[in-house]
Amino acid sequence: MNSPPRTGPRTLVAGIGNIFLRDDGFGVETARLLAERDLPGHIEVVDIGVRGVHLAYQLLDGYDTLVLVDATARGEAPGTLYVIEHEAAEGGSSSPGTPALDGHRMTPDTVLALLGTLCAGTGGEPPRRVLVVGCEPASVDEGIGLTTAVSDAVPGAVRLIEELLDHNDPREPAPRATAGEIPT
Repeated sequence: MNSPPRTGPRTLVAGIGNIFLRDDGFGVETARLLAERDLPGHIEVVDIGVRGVHLAYQLLDGYDTLVLVDATARGEAPGTLYVIEHEAAEGGSSSPGTPALDGHRMTPDTVLALLGTLCAGTGGEPPRRVLVVGCEPASVDEGIGLTTAVSDAVPGAVRLIEELLDHNDPREPAPRATAGEIPT
């Protein structure tokens, strides 16, 4: 079976989160819906869930851009979508020191710090651009299923990611989004 040719920057969209903690499953659900879309061959969508260590190792395969999709509490109304451009610390590492590894609590920053450590040891290169598409959760209590506000935001997140991918140039800054600019 032949895969479609790559015609753009190699991009990984990773849905992360724990589906057993209500809205923490936002990234997983968004990745599931996005994977059903007809995307160019240079874009890969994966459901990482809580396997942050797996994500760090997968990134060693070489990607120009990483889009992390996750529940992101920033104090706005539940269902608010965010686009956050990750700024690497000086020296290319996300944070100093070796990250503490807890397979069930790997935040994006921890994954990127682990990736920095792995790249230093292997000579690999981290993605040139890292974006986080986040959604304000209403509840991260134990339970299965997104709350209504977050569930209603998932189609808007899929459209937002498609727009980001359509305009993805690792040399250009990501569009800054605020709550009022994102349809949910």
